[in-house]
Amino acid sequence: MRMGSKALLGFAILYVGFLYAPALLLPIFSFNNGTMVAFPLSGFTFRWYQGLFGNVQLIAAFKNSLIVAVAVATISTIIGILGAKAVTHRQLRGGKLATGLIMLPLIVPSIVIGISLLMLARYVLDIKMSLWTVGAGHVLLCMPFSMLVMVSRLEGFDKTLEEASLDLGQTRWGTFRRVTLPLALPGIVASFLLCLTVSLDEFVLAFFLAGNETTLPIYIFSQLRFPSRLPDVLALGSCILLGSCLLVLFAEWLRRRGVQNVSSSGV
Repeated sequence: MRMGSKALLGFAILYVGFLYAPALLLPIFSFNNGTMVAFPLSGFTFRWYQGLFGNVQLIAAFKNSLIVAVAVATISTIIGILGAKAVTHRQLRGGKLATGLIMLPLIVPSIVIGISLLMLARYVLDIKMSLWTVGAGHVLLCMPFSMLVMVSRLEGFDKTLEEASLDLGQTRWGTFRRVTLPLALPGIVASFLLCLTVSLDEFVLAFFLAGNETTLPIYIFSQLRFPSRLPDVLALGSCILLGSCLLVLFAEWLRRRGVQNVSSSGV
């Protein structure tokens, strides 16, 4: 058993290293003084990070992505709360089927969804491509993530608390507002942060639906055509990698803390 545990631990370390070792090269080469991505490094410098703050196009693309991400995270979390409340209700018929349909965007390739939304918006509905269409596509992609978080959260506390609230004369809306939402608050925050991260990092749907607008992933992709701008992209990628990791870890910490609080309180 001890040898099996060591072998499993070694496999886990190799697996994590295979996944994240390439990403760790971003911050290493972002401090390189030269423009060539190769070892040994030609020197150590912070000038690539300093140049990010003076890049007008970068700042505009970041603002666009941030506006879309906040709107998408808010809408997706609201829909996720209502959807999770519906599928976790004891009397709902077809809850599993509805959950499976909502989770389809996680299975269908993003390029297929992007092409489908492009054809629907441009050739069927005659809608001009903009940040609005990007936001609509991101909501479709982020709803399953929100649902997964909220379903696990709403199934983690005793439903008799809601029944007790109803027995005491509270309306269903009052019970939802005063009992369900406070208990689900860690999951709500975790869902918002997770959807924010997914929207900020998403490229494929934005590439098809942005039109003349530019989001941050599209800007990064456009800069890869110029070798002289590669260090700037590495520095920007390092900042995005750090921010994304912090957001995801914070969201997961909130979700776990909420579950532990409910368990310890006997709810």
